[in-house]
Amino acid sequence: MPEIPKEEYILKCTSACAGCSDSLALRYVLKAAGPDTVLVVPACCTSVIQGIYPNTAFNVPVYNIAFGAAAACASGMSNAFRAAGKKTNVIVYAGDGGTLDIGIQSMSGAFERGTDFLYICYDNEAYGNTGMQRSSGTPLGARTTTTPAGKTDAKKDIDAIIAAHDPPYMATACAAYPQDLFKKVAKALTFRGPSFIHMLAPCPPGWRYSTEKSVEIGKLAVKSGMWVLYEREYGKLTIGAQSKAALKKPIPLEDYLAPQGRFKGIDPRTVEILKQRIAKNFAKLLAEVATP
Repeated sequence: MPEIPKEEYILKCTSACAGCSDSLALRYVLKAAGPDTVLVVPACCTSVIQGIYPNTAFNVPVYNIAFGAAAACASGMSNAFRAAGKKTNVIVYAGDGGTLDIGIQSMSGAFERGTDFLYICYDNEAYGNTGMQRSSGTPLGARTTTTPAGKTDAKKDIDAIIAAHDPPYMATACAAYPQDLFKKVAKALTFRGPSFIHMLAPCPPGWRYSTEKSVEIGKLAVKSGMWVLYEREYGKLTIGAQSKAALKKPIPLEDYLAPQGRFKGIDPRTVEILKQRIAKNFAKLLAEVATP
C-alpha cells in the first residue's frame, strides 16, 4: 500500500487488548488525517488504550470528554478553529455506546447545525470498556454480560438516522480493510460540514474469539453480508467492491457466527431472522442505487 504515509501517530505500547482492531483502525485513521488533527474521545476503549498518565501512545492532541458530550465538544472546537482561520481536522472517535446510545443527542445536534467535523463510530457492538454489556449496536442473538441468553432486539440502524440528517459524506468501513478505511477517511476530510464513518471493529475478548483472528472475523462479516461497505456522497450511494462480491456470492452466515463465542448456542430461528435482515438490507441498498 505505497500511498499510505509512513508516519506513525499511534506509537508502541498502547494499553489495548491483544488483537484489538480499534487500535489497528485508528492507526490508519490518523495516517489519513495527518498531524494537524485533534481527536475528541468520549468514554470508550480508546480513552483507555492511550496509555497510563502522564504518558500517551497517541502522537496527536486528544481531548477526553464525557460519554454524551463528544459531538458537542467537537462542535465548539471546530467553530473555534475555523474562527481562527485554522483548517485543523476535528475528529470524534467514539464507540457504539457513545454513538448509538449515550451520545446520539449531541451528535444529532452537531449534524443538524452543520458542524465541520468527522465523526467516526468504531463499532465493537457492545460496551467493551466496562465489561461488554449490551448496547443498541449489539446484534440480535449475541451474548453479552447483560444478555447472557442472547440479545432479543435488532441492532439499531444508526446509518439510516445519520442519513436523515443529509450530510455531504457518510460511509461504512471495517477494520479488516485498512486501505479502504484510509481512503474513506481521507475523502471525508475533504468535505466542509459534518461527515460520518461507521466502522465495524471486531473485539477478541468481547466477541470471544482467538486474538489473531480479528482481521479474519472482520472479513467474514463483510463476505457474509452481515456488514456492508458503502459510501453515500451528497445522497448518492455507492456499494463497495467487497460487498458487491458478497451480493453475488455470499458465504454462509454460519461461517461468520461459528468462530465467535458470543453466538454460541444461537437458535436456528434467530439465525434465519438474521439472514432475512441481511437480504432485506441488501434489497434496500440495491433499490437506492437503482433510483436515479
